[in-house]
Amino acid sequence: MEILLRSSWQTVNIGDIAHTPGLLTLLEKYIPEATVTVWASGDITPEVLNMEKKRFPHVRFVKGDIGDREVSDAIKRADFFLHGSGPSLVGAREMRMFTENSDKGCGVFGITYRHDSKAEELLKKCLFVYFRDSASVDKARQDIPDYGNFEFGPDAAFATDLRDDEKAVGFLKQNGLHEKEFLCCIPRLRNTPYWQLGRAEYDERKDAENIRLAAHDHAYLIKAITDVVSQTGKKVLLCPEDMTQIRVGREQIYEKLPEKIKKNVVLRDNFWLPDEAISVYIRSLGLFGNEMHSPIMCVGHDIPAVVVRWKQQTTKGIMWKDIGLGDWLFDSDEEFSHDVFSATVLGLVTEHEKCVEKARQANAYVQTLYKKMTDELKNSIQ
Repeated sequence: MEILLRSSWQTVNIGDIAHTPGLLTLLEKYIPEATVTVWASGDITPEVLNMEKKRFPHVRFVKGDIGDREVSDAIKRADFFLHGSGPSLVGAREMRMFTENSDKGCGVFGITYRHDSKAEELLKKCLFVYFRDSASVDKARQDIPDYGNFEFGPDAAFATDLRDDEKAVGFLKQNGLHEKEFLCCIPRLRNTPYWQLGRAEYDERKDAENIRLAAHDHAYLIKAITDVVSQTGKKVLLCPEDMTQIRVGREQIYEKLPEKIKKNVVLRDNFWLPDEAISVYIRSLGLFGNEMHSPIMCVGHDIPAVVVRWKQQTTKGIMWKDIGLGDWLFDSDEEFSHDVFSATVLGLVTEHEKCVEKARQANAYVQTLYKKMTDELKNSIQ
């Protein structure tokens, strides 16, 4: 059997990158007899492609439109079209091409629901649709009541198992970070300023919103970092999930820390890929911050992670409640005690084994759901 996987979104964010190797790992584990072709986005970088090919040497990668021979051939060969994890039905255009040029089935693994009438027509053609948070399931069932196959299915990035231990160990050694002696922290603005990367036009409204809420959305991270350093003596690594967050970490957190705290805080000043990031995360005591997919990759390796969400990130953060980690989920749109947040982060250090067990249980639940999802995929192909 051959699966055509539409995945591989933008490469400026390690979470978007991680969707693809996570789902390839699941297919490798649960449907090893399948041949997989990834229909990647056109801007996939050689660096990311080489990383994925190194881990999955037997997987084909194609990019382009139906007019490109390699894409046309992939559609003809495919027994099934699978849309990978993402913030919405990102590959709607490609799914439409497939449904118009093949009589084979299609399905969706782990997206967030966004109301879109054109996308909804495609969803109704799918044999199954798994949303990565329960709020998406509820909203989709409300908006599309005549379709009965909407279920909760975790984001595929939990399964990402890429590694670059050599690079990670070198980075930690260079920066005086010792295994299980530090926490990771990820900053984030309300809206990713893609215009800084030349990937979007300047958005005055989004920039103004970022400026207005930046201090509010990092004050609790500053308190937690200060308390971790002063009360436990452990170090904190400020690291990015996307390319813009290096600057955010410097301006919104590092430069605002007291000098005595800064001495135990490392600011990573360059971007990385998921293989190095995961190799660092698994050597840490845990992670906290305003992002979602680094926590996902942590819990996928039984590493505890505390998440802060807000409305601009869609409803994906609700998956933390869905997998039993509601105590580690905070909402920056609602007032919450910074003391409680800091105490929760401190617990990653002071009650580490208990937190690891909690992450392990959540990960085990995710794995049972993955088995159900891949079983349905396999049955749909047969």
